[in-house]
Amino acid sequence: MNSRIRFKLFLMMVLEIAIWGAWQVQIFNYMPMLKFEGWQINLAGSMFAIASLVGIFFSNQFADRNFSAEKFLAFSHLIGGVALLATGFMQDFWPFFACFLVYGLLYVPTISVTNSLAFTHLADPAKDFGFVRMGGTIGWILVSWPLVFLLDAKSTVEQLRWIFFVAAIISFALAAFSLTLPHTPPRPLASGESGLAWVKAVKLLKLPYVLVLFLVTLIDSTIHNGYFVLIGGFLKAAIKMPDNWISAVTTIGQVAEIVTMLVLGTVLKRLGWKLTMLLGIAGHLVRFLVFAFFNSPSDMYLIIAVQVLHGICYAFFFATLYIWVDDVFPKDIRTSAQGLFNLLVLGAGLVLANFWFGAHKAAVTSATGVVDYHKLFLLPSGLAAAAVVLLAIFFRPPTARPAEVGASIAAH
Repeated sequence: MNSRIRFKLFLMMVLEIAIWGAWQVQIFNYMPMLKFEGWQINLAGSMFAIASLVGIFFSNQFADRNFSAEKFLAFSHLIGGVALLATGFMQDFWPFFACFLVYGLLYVPTISVTNSLAFTHLADPAKDFGFVRMGGTIGWILVSWPLVFLLDAKSTVEQLRWIFFVAAIISFALAAFSLTLPHTPPRPLASGESGLAWVKAVKLLKLPYVLVLFLVTLIDSTIHNGYFVLIGGFLKAAIKMPDNWISAVTTIGQVAEIVTMLVLGTVLKRLGWKLTMLLGIAGHLVRFLVFAFFNSPSDMYLIIAVQVLHGICYAFFFATLYIWVDDVFPKDIRTSAQGLFNLLVLGAGLVLANFWFGAHKAAVTSATGVVDYHKLFLLPSGLAAAAVVLLAIFFRPPTARPAEVGASIAAH
């Protein structure tokens, strides 16, 4: 394929995920500094869930059928950048949440749109998507390093708000860059075809293997989001890591993700959908078990080292999931199908992670504020084990590997 287009898709992913990575790790350390109550922190942390729900019914539907992808991205990131700037200046909860929600409503659908745009212009998605999506991993890594210098070991509110300002700057950059992406027009409706792409995507849940993967994705999304909900406080309180190094240390997982993405196509061809996804979930299981049994400052180097499992957790499950959706879902509803699974990854799983893990953390916190991290991390460990069993026994995809063409479920 045209190497120039491939590089543009790669750079698109760098900027797309860097926006998210700028604020994700530190936001749960930032909101308590504004004296937000526990339920307010959980609600703001679940913002992506609301945006995902709206996206499946509205934004992704429009992206599928009414707008060229590159213009949709440009508009969304321009206004989203303004909302991020406003979020950084808000001190009271409801203005903060309103601005943050506006950003999410515009940003979340672009995750599905960038995936679909990339798949449209890749000759062999199973082979090439790993490289393109690796750009997002690099973006997450790169965006953490300005924060090393913008924050202190014990940051003030004025310093930590830079997580939103950095995200806004990148959002504006992507808004401009989106207009240079390959033109990706909406697909017009065929005669007699329903205009509600999401309805067709939801109906495919009647297929047993789609439903099983949907349930497993819900579980894995919960523990994946739970990692981001808990990791900042864990590294700060239990491991005694300085504020300005927390984001940088977590990017070790993204470095490992780069390597994993590079071999993802080969792994998929050799191991197939099922075993590759099982390895991804098993990565969560091992990581949370380590957190449960090694959670003191003396374990810092082990905790840092185990971050490498993030690459396996993300690439082998979530990136594989996106490739699977592109491989088996009918072409005209792929963006909505991506949005359907994002409803779990960024929606239901995120809500469960924030409220369930938030409540569980409160339950294992002593009167003096000391968290029992052993009990805390046994919960996601158990969920990961359950997901492994469910996927291993009940997931039977129509083809074993992406090389086996003809798995489209359009007829259903």
